[in-house]
Amino acid sequence: MNRPEPAQPGATLAAARPSVELRDRVEALEPELIAFRRDLHRHPELGRQEFRTTGLLRDRLVAAGLEPRVLPGGTGLLVDIVPAGTAPGAEFLAFRADIDALPIDDAKTDVPYRSTVPGRAHACGHDVHTSVVLGTGLVLAEAARTGELRRPVRLVFQPAEEVMPGGALDVIKAGGMDGVGRIFAVHCDPKVEVGRIALRAGAITSACDRLVLHLDGPGGHTARPHLTTDLVTAVARMAADLPGALARRMDPRWGVSLVWGRIAAGSAPNVIPQHAELEGTVRCLELDGWREAPDLLHELIAKLAETYRAKWTLDYHRGVPPVVNEAVSVALLDEVMNARFGRDGRQVVEGTEQSLGGEDFSWYLEHAPGALARLGVRAPGDTTVRDLHQGRFDVDERAIGIGAELFAALALGADGD
Repeated sequence: MNRPEPAQPGATLAAARPSVELRDRVEALEPELIAFRRDLHRHPELGRQEFRTTGLLRDRLVAAGLEPRVLPGGTGLLVDIVPAGTAPGAEFLAFRADIDALPIDDAKTDVPYRSTVPGRAHACGHDVHTSVVLGTGLVLAEAARTGELRRPVRLVFQPAEEVMPGGALDVIKAGGMDGVGRIFAVHCDPKVEVGRIALRAGAITSACDRLVLHLDGPGGHTARPHLTTDLVTAVARMAADLPGALARRMDPRWGVSLVWGRIAAGSAPNVIPQHAELEGTVRCLELDGWREAPDLLHELIAKLAETYRAKWTLDYHRGVPPVVNEAVSVALLDEVMNARFGRDGRQVVEGTEQSLGGEDFSWYLEHAPGALARLGVRAPGDTTVRDLHQGRFDVDERAIGIGAELFAALALGADGD
């Protein structure tokens, strides 16, 4: 499953440099980080509404001697940790966490940290991601004071990952990627056992766009379809033919997928309607395909619409490009994870498949190389089937310390690569 290649000569981090004391520091923080995660889980907030979450993060980071900057929208934070003596222009190593929740009910009934907000839940693990990067920041703030941190680090607490085209664009607009040389993130994966991560070089998630196709005609009686535009037939043919036509016009290696989620036409059995709609998503695993899809869809729709004499408009809403992991960044994660958590040559990094889910971490990779890792959160021996975006989603909370140690070790092992 696309195992990462070894890091290239000259690009590796000194993974063994961080001493065993790093683990002691992370373990000392773990009870606080788990309590922080549970607090967020009890009080989930949707995208660009994360005011409480932002306040909790700001207060804890200030208490650690840092100077967080709240994003202009009032939610989300940027935090720079710059060691004394840092050369002007030194590039930041960045770590990103998304802080928003989902508009679904928390279906767990057997945990004390169940969501207290109806219709809101951290069912994608963003509370874990946030706690990981918070823990990273607390460790690195102390390392900067003791002189162990040798390069500047930026923590990115991003709002609105679940809101297309994503809060990453808010961060970038606020200067969050200015001066960043490399960026990393983790995403919870309930299929991967805690203590492990899963990696893939190249595309690991899909582009995801949304489209609404509007078809119009004069309407009429079903007894005389030849005198009008038969919109029901037209929209049915669009729904049936467009996915295959698009797939045949694009490189199959791009993994393009057009799937409809809504179709609407008509209100009576003997009346040909004047309006019909199709709504769906376009997903693609490669940047080239993502860039070509809108123009090609317009061309294909125009040809089909002409056949049925239908007027049409297409609302094509750009979502996110695919997350394309840079090979060197993937290799660095592989090296450090195995150095910190491997035992007796046992690999704790596994390959992973591509996903057709979207992730706005992709926008950061338009500005700097980096990688998204899948963080194992499944308890050993747990056979319960959990998935992202489901009300019973939960994690083995030991993953928080593992993620924080991985990120801190990446930073402490870096002189600037």
